[in-house]
Amino acid sequence: MSRRFDSARHHFFFSLDGGAGGTVKSTFMDYKTTKSLRKAFGARHWSEVKAESSWQIFKIISEFVDGFQKLNKIGPCVSIFGSARMQPGDKYYEMAVEIAQLLTQEGYGVITGGGPGIMEAANKGAYQGGGPSVGLNIELPMEQEPNPYIDRDKLINFDYFFVRKVMFIKYAQGFIVMPGGYGTLDELFEALTLIQTLKIGKFPIVLVGSEFWAGLLDWMKKTLIEDFKTVSPEDLDLFQVVDTPTEAVDIINRFYSRYLMAPNF
Repeated sequence: MSRRFDSARHHFFFSLDGGAGGTVKSTFMDYKTTKSLRKAFGARHWSEVKAESSWQIFKIISEFVDGFQKLNKIGPCVSIFGSARMQPGDKYYEMAVEIAQLLTQEGYGVITGGGPGIMEAANKGAYQGGGPSVGLNIELPMEQEPNPYIDRDKLINFDYFFVRKVMFIKYAQGFIVMPGGYGTLDELFEALTLIQTLKIGKFPIVLVGSEFWAGLLDWMKKTLIEDFKTVSPEDLDLFQVVDTPTEAVDIINRFYSRYLMAPNF
C-alpha cells in the first residue's frame, strides 16, 4: 500500500495493489476532516466530560417534564406512524387522513411525529375531525419543520429520540403503522419488544397495507420462527394487518370494548 498527500486538495490518497493480475483501488480521506476527528476524540479532562454530562441530564429531564405535563391533559390518543416521503394524493397519505378522521369520531386524539408525509396526513385528519392533533417533533440536521395541522398547544419539540419514543408509547392507546422507513420500523419493533417482554401492557398494534408488510411478515415467519427460532409463533399475534381505514379503527375499538383506557406505564 502506498500513500500520497495532495497539498492542493488537502487529501490523502491510499492505493491498494491487488497483486499480479489484480486490480488497484484508490480511496481518499479529507485531511481537514481527519484533523477535526482527532480533535473531537482527543483526550479531555474528566471534569470537563462530567460537567457536560451533568448539564445534558438536566436537558433530558426537562424534555420528560415538558412532555408529561402537556400530554397528561390530552386524553386517549392513537399514535400513527409512516413515511415522511408520502405526498398528498398518494394512496397511503389519503388513507392516513381517513383513519385519523375516523379515530376522532370515536373519541380519540392522534399523536404523530409532527413532520410531513404520513405524519402530516394523520394530523390533517385529526384537525379536520375536530379531535386533538398532537405533534412530537424532533430537531434534525435536515431541519424537519412541524406540519400546519398540529394544535399549537400540542406541539412539543425534542432533541432526544429516546425521550420522544417514551411519549409515543406512554400516551398511546394503540399504534397504527402505515408504510414507512427506518423510523417507522424502529417505532414498531420498540413497541413489540416492550409488549413481548412484559415491560408494558398489551395494546393494539395495527399494520396498514398488506402489500407493503407481506415481505417482512414472510421473513419473520420463515427466518425468525422456522429457521432460527429466535421468536415464538405467538409473537406474531402481537399485531394485526389490515387494508382499510375502517378495519384499522375497528381493531382499536374492539380492544377497548374489553379493557379500560389508561397510560401504558
